[in-house]
Amino acid sequence: MFYHDNKLQYKVRVEKPNPAFANMLQQAIGGVEGEIRVCLQYLFQAWGARGPAKYRDMLLETGTEEMAHIEMLATAVALNLEGAPLSLKEDMAKDKVIGAVMGGMNPRHVLSSGLAAMAVDSNGVPFNGSWVVGSGNLAADMYANVMAESTGRVLATRLWEATDDPGMKDMLAFLIARDTMHQNQWLAVLEELGGLEGVHPIPNSFPQAEENQQFNYAFVSTAINGAPRAEGRWSQGTSMDGKGEFKMTPAEPQGGEPQLGPPDPRGHAQVEQMDGKGGIINKIKGAL
Repeated sequence: MFYHDNKLQYKVRVEKPNPAFANMLQQAIGGVEGEIRVCLQYLFQAWGARGPAKYRDMLLETGTEEMAHIEMLATAVALNLEGAPLSLKEDMAKDKVIGAVMGGMNPRHVLSSGLAAMAVDSNGVPFNGSWVVGSGNLAADMYANVMAESTGRVLATRLWEATDDPGMKDMLAFLIARDTMHQNQWLAVLEELGGLEGVHPIPNSFPQAEENQQFNYAFVSTAINGAPRAEGRWSQGTSMDGKGEFKMTPAEPQGGEPQLGPPDPRGHAQVEQMDGKGGIINKIKGAL
């Protein structure tokens, strides 16, 4: 069950509305780096969590907090749209040379939402649920969460740089701070699970004796014709999980050329594909 407080988690104020910046903020709402993504990611991970209840509880707490961040950003979008032109005619009255669509404003903020936020990114592309990661493996999910918070924090810092509105900078500074905490939070879970040596390779429940021992710690170099090989920490020394030794292995084909059977007649390929006599060369040979 979820409860709602009619007050924002943190203050949102806009001193000078900016419809173009409102459109940029849409990326932080419905973009791949945005708050809808992390909100649903943490909640779906929680709803499917098995094992110690504390991890489920933590995910629920944080996923619910992310709802509050969506609310803050949606409020910021609406405030930035106040006073925006409601028609191209109105905008042209001020400036006959209209650059990008209405000076960077998303026309759907007028046409679809009535000057309010939407569940879309800055290009107007609807949020995509396939971005939500919930694997059922706690360690794998924590790495996905670190990535999500990292790219979200990168986006928030770029938005911070893109505005000179003090209120927007203040709100974004709060969101950036929460991203800092959440990155550390997910890393803390990984440490609690055993750190690099404890959780890796993921899943740590699969017996490593069953994997190919020749390639489980080999960096395969695909460089040819004297091109420099990508040597580094990943190509020599003890592996990060402490369970093997890195090595450099030149890429070599281990299997033969693939041989597929003839097409299934029910798939209605061309006759030349099905009888094996296709091609201009075979036709010339047949004529001779």
